[in-house]
Amino acid sequence: MKKLAELKNKLADLKADGIKLVDAAENEGREMTAEEQDRYDSIVANIEATNAEIAGIEKLAEQRRTMEAVVTTPGGGRNAVHDPNPETTGGFKSLGEFAHAVRNAQVSGNVDRRLFGAPTNVHEGGASSGEGYMVPSEFSDGIFEVVADLDEFGPLVDEEPTSKREVKSIADETTPWGSSGVQASWRSEGKQMSPSKLVTDPRSLPLHECYAFVLCTDELMEDAPLMQSRMTRKAGQAIAWKKNNAMVYGSGVGRPLGWMESNALVTVPKEGSQSADTLLAANVLKMYSRLLVLPGDSPFWLTNRDTIPQLATMTIGDKPIWMPPNGLMDAPGGMLMGYPVRFSEHAKTLGDLGDLQLISPKGYHALRREAGPKFAQSMHLYFDYAIEAFRWTFRFGGQPHLSAPVSPANGSATKSHFVALAERA
Repeated sequence: MKKLAELKNKLADLKADGIKLVDAAENEGREMTAEEQDRYDSIVANIEATNAEIAGIEKLAEQRRTMEAVVTTPGGGRNAVHDPNPETTGGFKSLGEFAHAVRNAQVSGNVDRRLFGAPTNVHEGGASSGEGYMVPSEFSDGIFEVVADLDEFGPLVDEEPTSKREVKSIADETTPWGSSGVQASWRSEGKQMSPSKLVTDPRSLPLHECYAFVLCTDELMEDAPLMQSRMTRKAGQAIAWKKNNAMVYGSGVGRPLGWMESNALVTVPKEGSQSADTLLAANVLKMYSRLLVLPGDSPFWLTNRDTIPQLATMTIGDKPIWMPPNGLMDAPGGMLMGYPVRFSEHAKTLGDLGDLQLISPKGYHALRREAGPKFAQSMHLYFDYAIEAFRWTFRFGGQPHLSAPVSPANGSATKSHFVALAERA
């Protein structure tokens, strides 16, 4: 590996010489002279040749690692390769190690060769242009893999990618049995037809910015595994919580509009003689009767685990109406009136509005930024405190498709994609 190290040092020196030529011309407000241009072209040619030589050596080294890094797990007889992929990590073992290298480059000027050694993953604008170093994809994507794992509702709702910060559309909330919108009529022969027309409602759905902003002290920066855990796991959990909680309870001001705060929500009142903090079979049946299901959707019950004692003892006559799969041995989960039960911290505690919700998730329209999350890192913001700052931002917007519950063809009880049980205090 001695030759590889020499080649990387040579590559860094070549790039430094190239930057000096460009800086000299820029500082004097001129183009390169013919002599400088010839020298620059020679440097570029040498860089390309050196990169090709490095690539060949690294390919051989990777082939060796693939063979040598196979370990046998005791008792299982299965093989696993634990080497990180240098194409996505830039040669760094963790985000913490990468951040520590960037900090040293900015503070002391000692540039880790790996910051120059992965041209497909590391931006080389660094010191002279102030653009910094691009985070290797393994680490910049990692936090949002955590978000995806914790995203309760994103895969279920009507979510679309967009490159815009605001999407304008038109909605038609009329029903075939209503008195407005496109109508079908009977007529007698020779009678004139009465026209009808679409009733459209202009909609505007903005994408709001959500962020995770993390500060790391020098001491924490030196503890790379701890910092990586804090930034990736904790920030990922916080972002996932904020996104999903806004889809349920968001005010629509500076954040998505949640179904529990929207005018589309149907609230089923409690029974007249119902005690506080209870669930009755009548509550479930009335909620079920008010749900409007989109074609092809998969409705579910959303509830807090506080409701389990009530669900488990709820009966119609002597028959339980909810039971986990295979009885209490494999609890919880199960089905309630044919729809699955999902336990979530996004549901309120027993007795409060929102402790039991019935959701047709495709009734919620969500938009996410197509380009994905953005990552930024700075040691300048809190330089005098010896603190490093890390920031992730992404844009997301959402609101129910319906602006209000729909009136049925027969009866007076409105229906919606979102139904909740009123407070029982």
